[in-house]
Amino acid sequence: MNSEKLLPRLIEPELRDALHDSPVVLIHGPRQCGKTTLARGVGDALGYAYLNLDDPTQRAAAEADPVGYVQDLPDQVIIDEIQHAPSLFSAIKTEVDRNRRSGRFLLTGSANVLLLPKLADSLAGRMEIIRLFPLAQVEIECRRADFLDRLFATGFSSRQTSRLGPELAERIVSGGYPSALSRTTASRRARWYRNYLDAMVQRDVRDLARIASLDVLPRLLEVAAGQTARLINVSDLASPFQLSRPTIRDYITLLERVFLIDELPAWHSNRLSRLVKTAKLHIGDTGLASALLGLDAESLYRDRALYGQMLESFVFHELRRQAGAHSAAIRFHHFRDKDGYEVDLVLERSGQRLAGIEVKAAASVSRADFRGLRKLATATGERFAAGVVLYDGESTIRFDDRMFAIPIRRLWEPGA
Repeated sequence: MNSEKLLPRLIEPELRDALHDSPVVLIHGPRQCGKTTLARGVGDALGYAYLNLDDPTQRAAAEADPVGYVQDLPDQVIIDEIQHAPSLFSAIKTEVDRNRRSGRFLLTGSANVLLLPKLADSLAGRMEIIRLFPLAQVEIECRRADFLDRLFATGFSSRQTSRLGPELAERIVSGGYPSALSRTTASRRARWYRNYLDAMVQRDVRDLARIASLDVLPRLLEVAAGQTARLINVSDLASPFQLSRPTIRDYITLLERVFLIDELPAWHSNRLSRLVKTAKLHIGDTGLASALLGLDAESLYRDRALYGQMLESFVFHELRRQAGAHSAAIRFHHFRDKDGYEVDLVLERSGQRLAGIEVKAAASVSRADFRGLRKLATATGERFAAGVVLYDGESTIRFDDRMFAIPIRRLWEPGA
């Protein structure tokens, strides 16, 4: 990828719409995922001033007199990295209550304010929150995203394509951070990811919490990377450290707050008993996970067990990144019961229609691969839109009513 190339982001239309009808719009997501580029790209065209709270002088002024700072701002302003001055949220609320004109404040943040209830509640009804992820494959390829529409509505027609093979492993280890993708070699990308993690721990994590041993966090994230796409087991995560399970649990929450890991909740239903209720852990980006584990594409492709885990996380992130710009709200879960039935991803659209995704690294699919999807379909009845086994094969094949085997590359290659 050319480092100078600005790739279109899926959520840009949503951002523009939000600025037309919301007094405050917050773009939040991990550092270096493109928040500032997106905000300035949209804001510059609309005449927004720009302030960055990474600047110590700006931060000091905001913290010293938040009310005065906000009152002195231009009519339309971008405030970058708002998490550095949380007292501004209350001051912005007061200013918005005085003048509710749309599009006044465009904020960005590298910490999840939804996990900070007091901050989120202070602007309830006044602020629209938009999540920006690292780049999806459809954004990298500059393609139209239509997989979710087909999953929930139009279905999948038979089609032949080619296997990805080792190219898929290359996509996994490259990840989705624009700055990493601009590096011309795998070793340079891996170095960027390691430096990125060091900077996150020393800057954002230190700002959010007082931790005696910051060196634990990179090591914990490395352990988590090796357990991506597995059920969260705090005891296993804690075992390499001389720390209590509650402390490790707190650290996991902290890493989630800065978007370095994600917890995928279990799907549940009153119609089914014996469900496993433990969440799954997914590392926040497979490029970061690969760098933490010292993996290049070749070594990952050879380690088939870990490759399967990383592929599942890769698919989860691709679908969630596409869902962020989808017209309907889509919630993500996983499904597992105590009898061994499981589905890697359960997508629930607007609390109504539901679809299941099973991920396979293999080049072939059998009827047995639909075992968990059939259980989910039976449990959900008419709500069930489709069940898909994504695999690294060549053919899109209908197995049963609403059941399809689909090549993974169709996630980012639209077509009939």
